[in-house]
Amino acid sequence: MATWRSLLEELLEERRPALIGYAALMTGDRAAAEDLVHDAIVRTFGRPRSFPSLNAVDAYVRRAIANGFIDGARSRKTMLGVLPRMLVDEALPEDAIADRMDVRAALRTLPPRQRTCVVLRFYDDMLVADIAQTLGLSDGAVKRYLSDGIHHLNAKLGTSADPDVVDVPLVDVRVREGRAGR
Repeated sequence: MATWRSLLEELLEERRPALIGYAALMTGDRAAAEDLVHDAIVRTFGRPRSFPSLNAVDAYVRRAIANGFIDGARSRKTMLGVLPRMLVDEALPEDAIADRMDVRAALRTLPPRQRTCVVLRFYDDMLVADIAQTLGLSDGAVKRYLSDGIHHLNAKLGTSADPDVVDVPLVDVRVREGRAGR
């Protein structure tokens, strides 16, 4: 089992950019995402914990990011309406970049719990039961957040699908384009 220090160094070296991208889906702002990731890492390593692997640390930090976002949104009266600062990938066609911006803008209009459930479901490929366990919600509450979120995203993005079927990845293609390795 690796020491916490070596796991922290490995996490920062190998996974930090992916964690910031993950948090940016929730916050809609790169600077806020960096802050959220920093806070999650501090909370994770601020207490003595034992992790068997880098993947376990990564999963724990991602959960801390989701919980931190929900807690932060709950305490703020207004959400930042700033467009996300994106690094433009030269290899992507302009319409793919526009689709990403549309999805990110639409995600920012969702309430924090709906946004978190949608990101966990369609970006992390988590099942409803896993999302419920991660966020401490019932399966029914997660299904409702997903249904409401999908319905709202369909309206914002001009897509159409049955919002009652939460297993249909409506925004899956657009959200995943930016994630390598999946």
